Amino acid sequence: MRMQTVLAFDFGMKSIGVAVGQSITQTASPLPALKARDGIPDWSLIESLISQWQANALIVGLPLNMDGTEQPITANARKFGRRLAHKYNVMVHYQDERLTTVEAKARLFEFGGYKKLSKEKIDSVSAVLIYESWLSEPTQA
Repeated sequence: MRMQTVLAFDFGMKSIGVAVGQSITQTASPLPALKARDGIPDWSLIESLISQWQANALIVGLPLNMDGTEQPITANARKFGRRLAHKYNVMVHYQDERLTTVEAKARLFEFGGYKKLSKEKIDSVSAVLIYESWLSEPTQA
């Protein structure tokens, strides 16, 4: 398997969490979350991230209901993923993100209590969890 750098996104209408993952170490690190306006980010910031990290692939978390059905925001996340693929000609993968926010809050709380629980940090730690979940899929190993 060749070295792969992946950017993972936890899509939201006001904030988009971002993490960078490395296939060699099989780890990801949170990056500062991006502000969004009605789900639309500053595309130049995303372009800078893709260029800076030389990302080979992108992962967009899909917000699903607990029974696996789609929520209204799921369509917005898919649209975001299609735009990423079209604008930057990079492979986009989608990953079920159920429970990542709950787990992200638990991780942040573990490391620093309530003061670590800012929305932006939660979103970017959720992006780390989306990457880790994607990496654990049998097709990625």
